[in-house]
Amino acid sequence: MFELLATDPSSAARRGRLHTPHGVVETPIFMPVGTQGSVKAIHPNELRDIGAQIILGNTYHLFVRPGMEIMKEAGGLHGFMNWQHPVLTDSGGYQVFSLARLRKIKEEGVYFNNHVDGTPMFLGPETAMEIQAALGSDVAMLFDECTPYPCEPVDAEKSLDLTLRWARRCREWIDKNQPMTGGGRQLHFGIVQGSTYEELRQRSARELVAMGFDGYAIGGLSVGEPERDMMRIADWVCPLLPERQARYAMGLGTPPQIVELIARGVDMFDCVLPTRLARNGTAFTAEGTINLRNARYARDFNPISEDTHPLCAGFSRAYIRHLINTQEILGLRLISLHNLHFYLSLTSRARQAIEEGCFAEFRAEVVSRYQARPEPTES
Repeated sequence: MFELLATDPSSAARRGRLHTPHGVVETPIFMPVGTQGSVKAIHPNELRDIGAQIILGNTYHLFVRPGMEIMKEAGGLHGFMNWQHPVLTDSGGYQVFSLARLRKIKEEGVYFNNHVDGTPMFLGPETAMEIQAALGSDVAMLFDECTPYPCEPVDAEKSLDLTLRWARRCREWIDKNQPMTGGGRQLHFGIVQGSTYEELRQRSARELVAMGFDGYAIGGLSVGEPERDMMRIADWVCPLLPERQARYAMGLGTPPQIVELIARGVDMFDCVLPTRLARNGTAFTAEGTINLRNARYARDFNPISEDTHPLCAGFSRAYIRHLINTQEILGLRLISLHNLHFYLSLTSRARQAIEEGCFAEFRAEVVSRYQARPEPTES
Protein backbone atom coordinates (compact mmCIF):
# COMPACT_ATOMS: atom_id res chain seq x y z
CA MET A 1 0.00 0.00 0.00
CA PHE A 2 1.25 3.47 -0.90
CA GLU A 3 0.03 6.64 0.80
CA LEU A 4 0.36 9.95 -0.98
CA LEU A 5 1.03 12.49 1.76
CA ALA A 6 1.99 15.68 -0.08
CA THR A 7 2.71 17.06 -3.53
CA ASP A 8 4.85 19.93 -4.77
CA PRO A 9 2.99 22.76 -6.55
CA SER A 10 6.02 23.60 -8.73
CA SER A 11 6.60 20.09 -10.10
CA ALA A 12 5.35 16.49 -9.97
CA ALA A 13 7.39 15.71 -6.82
CA ARG A 14 5.58 13.62 -4.23
CA ARG A 15 5.96 12.81 -0.55
CA GLY A 16 4.69 9.33 0.18
CA ARG A 17 4.74 6.30 2.43
CA LEU A 18 5.07 2.70 1.26
CA HIS A 19 3.77 0.03 3.63
CA THR A 20 5.56 -3.34 3.45
CA PRO A 21 5.55 -6.53 5.56
CA HIS A 22 8.76 -5.44 7.32
CA GLY A 23 7.88 -1.81 7.91
CA VAL A 24 7.11 1.56 6.43
CA VAL A 25 9.29 3.27 3.82
CA GLU A 26 9.14 7.06 3.66
CA THR A 27 9.51 8.38 0.10
CA PRO A 28 11.31 9.77 -1.82
CA ILE A 29 13.95 7.28 -0.76
CA PHE A 30 17.36 6.01 -1.84
CA MET A 31 17.91 2.26 -1.46
CA PRO A 32 21.47 1.01 -0.85
CA VAL A 33 22.42 -1.96 -3.02
CA GLY A 34 23.24 -5.26 -1.33
CA THR A 35 24.02 -7.42 -4.34
CA GLN A 36 25.23 -10.49 -2.44
CA GLY A 37 22.97 -9.98 0.56
CA SER A 38 25.28 -7.32 1.98
CA VAL A 39 25.84 -3.61 1.35
CA LYS A 40 29.59 -3.78 0.82
CA ALA A 41 31.64 -3.07 3.97
CA ILE A 42 28.62 -1.78 5.96
CA HIS A 43 27.11 -3.44 9.04
CA PRO A 44 23.29 -3.63 9.10
CA ASN A 45 23.20 -1.53 12.29
CA GLU A 46 25.21 1.16 10.50
CA LEU A 47 22.75 1.11 7.63
CA ARG A 48 19.90 1.64 10.03
CA ASP A 49 21.74 4.45 11.84
CA ILE A 50 22.39 6.41 8.63
CA GLY A 51 18.72 6.29 7.70
CA ALA A 52 18.50 3.34 5.31
CA GLN A 53 14.89 2.19 5.35
CA ILE A 54 15.02 -0.40 2.56
CA ILE A 55 17.88 -2.15 0.76
CA LEU A 56 18.21 -4.25 -2.39
CA GLY A 57 19.06 -7.89 -2.85
CA ASN A 58 20.03 -9.36 -6.21
CA THR A 59 17.91 -12.32 -7.33
CA TYR A 60 20.39 -13.62 -9.90
CA HIS A 61 23.45 -13.51 -7.64
CA LEU A 62 21.64 -15.06 -4.65
CA PHE A 63 20.23 -17.74 -6.96
CA VAL A 64 23.79 -18.61 -8.01
CA ARG A 65 25.32 -18.28 -4.52
CA PRO A 66 24.43 -19.47 -1.90
CA GLY A 67 21.48 -20.99 -3.79
CA MET A 68 17.84 -21.44 -2.94
CA GLU A 69 18.21 -24.51 -0.75
CA ILE A 70 20.38 -22.61 1.72
CA MET A 71 18.16 -19.51 1.49
CA LYS A 72 15.10 -21.60 2.35
CA GLU A 73 16.90 -23.30 5.25
CA ALA A 74 17.86 -19.83 6.52
CA GLY A 75 14.21 -18.78 6.47
CA GLY A 76 14.68 -16.17 3.78
CA LEU A 77 16.91 -13.20 3.10
CA HIS A 78 15.99 -11.08 6.14
CA GLY A 79 17.17 -13.63 8.66
CA PHE A 80 20.12 -14.73 6.56
CA MET A 81 21.57 -11.21 6.41
CA ASN A 82 20.28 -10.05 9.83
CA TRP A 83 18.25 -7.17 8.40
CA GLN A 84 14.71 -6.97 9.79
CA HIS A 85 13.63 -4.03 7.65
CA PRO A 86 12.22 -3.86 4.12
CA VAL A 87 14.08 -5.49 1.23
CA LEU A 88 13.45 -5.12 -2.50
CA THR A 89 14.73 -7.83 -4.84
CA ASP A 90 15.23 -7.43 -8.55
CA SER A 91 14.13 -10.24 -10.85
CA GLY A 92 17.43 -11.00 -12.57
CA GLY A 93 16.41 -9.26 -15.78
CA TYR A 94 19.26 -6.75 -15.67
CA GLN A 95 21.78 -9.53 -15.07
CA VAL A 96 20.40 -11.29 -18.14
CA PHE A 97 21.13 -8.05 -20.02
CA SER A 98 24.65 -7.72 -18.60
CA LEU A 99 25.52 -11.37 -19.31
CA ALA A 100 24.66 -11.05 -23.01
CA ARG A 101 27.50 -13.23 -24.26
CA LEU A 102 26.42 -16.12 -22.05
CA ARG A 103 22.67 -16.15 -22.68
CA LYS A 104 19.98 -17.46 -25.00
CA ILE A 105 16.61 -15.72 -24.78
CA LYS A 106 13.62 -17.93 -25.55
CA GLU A 107 9.87 -17.52 -25.11
CA GLU A 108 9.96 -19.56 -21.91
CA GLY A 109 12.80 -17.55 -20.39
CA VAL A 110 16.57 -17.20 -20.52
CA TYR A 111 19.15 -19.98 -20.63
CA PHE A 112 22.62 -18.93 -19.56
CA ASN A 113 25.88 -20.04 -18.00
CA ASN A 114 26.48 -18.44 -14.64
CA HIS A 115 29.46 -16.15 -14.20
CA VAL A 116 30.99 -18.14 -11.32
CA ASP A 117 31.71 -21.59 -12.76
CA GLY A 118 29.85 -21.65 -16.08
CA THR A 119 27.08 -23.96 -14.85
CA PRO A 120 24.04 -23.94 -17.18
CA MET A 121 21.08 -22.18 -15.56
CA PHE A 122 17.60 -20.94 -16.42
CA LEU A 123 15.52 -17.95 -15.38
CA GLY A 124 11.98 -17.29 -16.54
CA PRO A 125 8.99 -15.35 -15.23
CA GLU A 126 7.74 -18.11 -12.96
CA THR A 127 11.23 -19.04 -11.77
CA ALA A 128 12.05 -15.44 -10.92
CA MET A 129 8.86 -15.07 -8.91
CA GLU A 130 9.46 -18.37 -7.11
CA ILE A 131 13.00 -17.33 -6.16
CA GLN A 132 11.85 -13.97 -4.82
CA ALA A 133 9.05 -15.63 -2.86
CA ALA A 134 11.65 -17.96 -1.29
CA LEU A 135 13.86 -14.98 -0.50
CA GLY A 136 10.88 -13.40 1.28
CA SER A 137 11.55 -9.89 0.00
CA ASP A 138 9.03 -7.17 0.71
CA VAL A 139 9.01 -5.97 -2.90
CA ALA A 140 9.58 -8.37 -5.82
CA MET A 141 10.21 -7.16 -9.34
CA LEU A 142 8.69 -8.77 -12.42
CA PHE A 143 10.98 -10.59 -14.85
CA ASP A 144 11.78 -8.45 -17.88
CA GLU A 145 14.27 -8.00 -20.69
CA CYS A 146 16.44 -4.91 -20.52
CA THR A 147 17.38 -3.51 -23.93
CA PRO A 148 20.78 -1.93 -24.63
CA TYR A 149 21.42 1.60 -25.85
CA PRO A 150 21.21 2.32 -28.70
CA CYS A 151 18.42 -0.01 -29.75
CA GLU A 152 16.66 -0.05 -33.11
CA PRO A 153 12.86 0.45 -32.99
CA VAL A 154 12.09 -3.03 -34.33
CA ASP A 155 14.32 -4.65 -31.69
CA ALA A 156 12.88 -2.49 -28.91
CA GLU A 157 9.34 -3.43 -29.90
CA LYS A 158 10.17 -7.12 -30.10
CA SER A 159 11.78 -6.98 -26.67
CA LEU A 160 8.83 -5.09 -25.19
CA ASP A 161 6.37 -7.63 -26.59
CA LEU A 162 8.31 -10.39 -24.84
CA THR A 163 8.55 -8.41 -21.59
CA LEU A 164 4.78 -7.86 -21.57
CA ARG A 165 4.10 -11.54 -22.22
CA TRP A 166 6.43 -12.37 -19.35
CA ALA A 167 4.61 -9.81 -17.16
CA ARG A 168 1.29 -11.58 -17.82
CA ARG A 169 2.88 -14.87 -16.80
CA CYS A 170 4.17 -13.24 -13.61
CA ARG A 171 0.66 -11.94 -12.97
CA GLU A 172 -0.76 -15.44 -13.39
CA TRP A 173 1.86 -16.90 -11.05
CA ILE A 174 1.10 -14.27 -8.41
CA ASP A 175 -2.65 -14.81 -8.62
CA LYS A 176 -2.19 -18.55 -8.22
CA ASN A 177 0.47 -18.59 -5.53
CA GLN A 178 0.23 -15.26 -3.66
CA PRO A 179 -3.35 -13.93 -3.73
CA MET A 180 -3.54 -10.13 -3.67
CA THR A 181 -5.01 -9.90 -0.19
CA GLY A 182 -3.61 -9.24 3.27
CA GLY A 183 -1.30 -6.59 4.67
CA GLY A 184 1.63 -8.95 5.16
CA ARG A 185 1.98 -10.15 1.59
CA GLN A 186 4.88 -9.56 -0.77
CA LEU A 187 4.42 -6.56 -3.07
CA HIS A 188 5.04 -6.86 -6.82
CA PHE A 189 6.24 -4.09 -9.12
CA GLY A 190 5.94 -4.09 -12.91
CA ILE A 191 8.82 -2.73 -15.00
CA VAL A 192 8.19 -0.27 -17.83
CA GLN A 193 10.46 -0.91 -20.81
CA GLY A 194 10.54 0.35 -24.41
CA SER A 195 14.00 1.84 -24.81
CA THR A 196 14.00 5.52 -25.88
CA TYR A 197 10.75 5.35 -27.87
CA GLU A 198 7.80 7.31 -26.53
CA GLU A 199 5.09 5.14 -28.08
CA LEU A 200 6.65 1.94 -26.73
CA ARG A 201 7.22 3.36 -23.26
CA GLN A 202 3.65 4.59 -23.02
CA ARG A 203 2.25 1.33 -24.32
CA SER A 204 4.32 -0.54 -21.74
CA ALA A 205 3.03 1.66 -18.91
CA ARG A 206 -0.61 1.36 -19.96
CA GLU A 207 -0.55 -2.42 -20.37
CA LEU A 208 1.26 -3.01 -17.07
CA VAL A 209 -1.15 -0.76 -15.19
CA ALA A 210 -4.05 -2.69 -16.71
CA MET A 211 -2.57 -5.90 -15.25
CA GLY A 212 -2.74 -4.36 -11.79
CA PHE A 213 0.49 -4.45 -9.78
CA ASP A 214 1.43 -2.83 -6.45
CA GLY A 215 3.88 -0.36 -7.95
CA TYR A 216 5.77 0.37 -11.15
CA ALA A 217 9.41 0.80 -12.05
CA ILE A 218 11.05 2.50 -14.99
CA GLY A 219 13.64 0.04 -16.28
CA GLY A 220 16.24 0.27 -18.99
CA LEU A 221 17.68 3.53 -17.70
CA SER A 222 21.36 4.17 -17.01
CA VAL A 223 22.41 1.75 -19.77
CA GLY A 224 24.31 4.38 -21.74
CA GLU A 225 21.55 6.70 -22.88
CA PRO A 226 22.09 10.48 -22.65
CA GLU A 227 20.69 12.11 -19.53
CA ARG A 228 18.16 14.05 -21.59
CA ASP A 229 16.65 10.75 -22.75
CA MET A 230 16.48 9.53 -19.17
CA MET A 231 14.43 12.60 -18.24
CA ARG A 232 12.26 12.39 -21.35
CA ILE A 233 11.38 8.78 -20.56
CA ALA A 234 10.30 9.76 -17.04
CA ASP A 235 8.23 12.62 -18.53
CA TRP A 236 6.48 10.14 -20.84
CA VAL A 237 5.87 7.43 -18.26
CA CYS A 238 5.14 8.99 -14.85
CA PRO A 239 1.86 10.69 -15.83
CA LEU A 240 0.51 7.29 -16.94
CA LEU A 241 1.29 5.54 -13.64
CA PRO A 242 -1.29 5.44 -10.83
CA GLU A 243 -1.02 8.35 -8.42
CA ARG A 244 -1.62 6.10 -5.41
CA GLN A 245 1.15 3.61 -6.17
CA ALA A 246 4.91 3.83 -5.80
CA ARG A 247 7.22 4.64 -8.72
CA TYR A 248 10.79 3.40 -8.89
CA ALA A 249 13.63 4.41 -11.23
CA MET A 250 15.98 1.44 -11.41
CA GLY A 251 19.76 1.60 -11.14
CA LEU A 252 20.52 5.33 -11.04
CA GLY A 253 21.91 7.90 -10.57
CA THR A 254 23.93 10.97 -9.65
CA PRO A 255 22.51 13.34 -7.01
CA PRO A 256 21.17 15.88 -9.55
CA GLN A 257 19.60 13.08 -11.59
CA ILE A 258 17.79 11.80 -8.52
CA VAL A 259 16.49 15.27 -7.66
CA GLU A 260 15.35 15.87 -11.25
CA LEU A 261 13.55 12.52 -11.30
CA ILE A 262 11.90 13.28 -7.97
CA ALA A 263 10.63 16.45 -9.65
CA ARG A 264 9.07 14.24 -12.34
CA GLY A 265 7.21 12.10 -9.82
CA VAL A 266 9.61 9.22 -9.03
CA ASP A 267 9.61 7.93 -5.44
CA MET A 268 12.34 5.27 -5.15
CA PHE A 269 15.93 4.95 -6.35
CA ASP A 270 18.87 2.57 -6.14
CA CYS A 271 22.41 2.90 -7.41
CA VAL A 272 25.77 1.21 -6.86
CA LEU A 273 27.70 4.48 -7.26
CA PRO A 274 28.00 5.42 -3.55
CA THR A 275 29.78 2.19 -2.61
CA ARG A 276 31.43 1.39 -5.95
CA LEU A 277 33.11 4.79 -6.23
CA ALA A 278 34.03 4.67 -2.55
CA ARG A 279 36.18 1.64 -3.22
CA ASN A 280 38.13 3.77 -5.70
CA GLY A 281 38.58 6.61 -3.22
CA THR A 282 35.81 8.87 -4.58
CA ALA A 283 33.53 10.77 -2.22
CA PHE A 284 30.33 12.69 -2.97
CA THR A 285 29.92 16.28 -1.80
CA ALA A 286 27.38 19.01 -2.47
CA GLU A 287 29.75 20.44 -5.09
CA GLY A 288 30.40 17.13 -6.84
CA THR A 289 32.75 14.21 -6.38
CA ILE A 290 36.29 14.43 -5.06
CA ASN A 291 38.97 11.79 -5.56
CA LEU A 292 40.79 11.36 -2.26
CA ARG A 293 43.66 9.56 -3.98
CA ASN A 294 44.76 12.91 -5.35
CA ALA A 295 47.99 14.43 -4.05
CA ARG A 296 46.21 17.72 -3.29
CA TYR A 297 44.62 16.05 -0.23
CA ALA A 298 47.89 14.75 1.27
CA ARG A 299 47.94 17.67 3.73
CA ASP A 300 44.23 18.46 3.81
CA PHE A 301 43.18 17.99 7.42
CA ASN A 302 39.55 18.92 6.90
CA PRO A 303 36.79 16.30 7.00
CA ILE A 304 35.43 14.94 3.70
CA SER A 305 32.66 17.53 4.04
CA GLU A 306 31.03 19.47 6.84
CA ASP A 307 27.91 17.29 6.78
CA THR A 308 29.67 13.94 6.66
CA HIS A 309 28.56 10.89 8.62
CA PRO A 310 29.36 11.20 12.36
CA LEU A 311 31.67 8.17 12.24
CA CYS A 312 33.69 9.95 9.52
CA ALA A 313 33.73 13.41 11.09
CA GLY A 314 36.89 12.84 13.14
CA PHE A 315 38.96 11.72 10.17
CA SER A 316 40.68 14.12 7.78
CA ARG A 317 40.90 13.89 4.02
CA ALA A 318 44.66 13.42 4.44
CA TYR A 319 44.17 10.41 6.71
CA ILE A 320 41.51 8.80 4.53
CA ARG A 321 43.74 9.35 1.49
CA HIS A 322 46.53 7.57 3.35
CA LEU A 323 44.20 4.64 4.14
CA ILE A 324 43.02 4.32 0.54
CA ASN A 325 46.53 4.53 -0.91
CA THR A 326 47.79 1.87 1.51
CA GLN A 327 44.71 -0.31 0.85
CA GLU A 328 43.53 -0.23 4.45
CA ILE A 329 39.92 -1.46 4.72
CA LEU A 330 38.95 1.36 7.07
CA GLY A 331 39.42 3.85 4.23
CA LEU A 332 36.84 2.31 1.93
CA ARG A 333 34.49 1.81 4.89
CA LEU A 334 34.68 5.48 5.84
CA ILE A 335 34.06 6.71 2.30
CA SER A 336 31.24 4.18 1.81
CA LEU A 337 29.56 5.38 5.00
CA HIS A 338 30.01 8.97 3.94
CA ASN A 339 28.60 8.41 0.44
CA LEU A 340 25.57 6.44 1.64
CA HIS A 341 24.95 9.11 4.28
CA PHE A 342 25.12 11.73 1.52
CA TYR A 343 22.58 9.94 -0.68
CA LEU A 344 20.20 9.17 2.17
CA SER A 345 20.44 12.75 3.43
CA LEU A 346 19.65 13.97 -0.07
CA THR A 347 16.35 12.08 -0.21
CA SER A 348 15.56 13.01 3.41
CA ARG A 349 16.03 16.69 2.53
CA ALA A 350 13.83 16.19 -0.54
CA ARG A 351 11.05 14.77 1.65
CA GLN A 352 11.32 17.72 4.00
CA ALA A 353 11.35 20.23 1.14
CA ILE A 354 8.19 18.75 -0.37
CA GLU A 355 6.46 18.81 3.03
CA GLU A 356 7.46 22.44 3.63
CA GLY A 357 6.57 23.62 0.13
CA CYS A 358 10.12 24.64 -0.81
CA PHE A 359 11.11 21.84 -3.17
CA ALA A 360 11.73 24.28 -6.06
CA GLU A 361 14.44 26.03 -4.04
CA PHE A 362 15.95 22.72 -2.92
CA ARG A 363 16.00 21.43 -6.49
CA ALA A 364 17.67 24.57 -7.81
CA GLU A 365 20.32 24.51 -5.08
CA VAL A 366 21.29 20.87 -5.62
CA VAL A 367 21.45 21.12 -9.40
CA SER A 368 23.32 24.44 -9.48
CA ARG A 369 25.96 23.45 -6.91
CA TYR A 370 26.73 19.96 -8.12
CA GLN A 371 29.35 19.46 -10.80
CA ALA A 372 28.52 16.29 -12.74
CA ARG A 373 32.04 15.38 -13.81
CA PRO A 374 34.14 13.48 -11.28
CA GLU A 375 37.39 15.05 -10.21
CA PRO A 376 40.23 13.43 -12.21
CA THR A 377 42.96 11.50 -10.49
CA GLU A 378 46.25 13.37 -10.34
CA SER A 379 49.44 11.64 -11.35
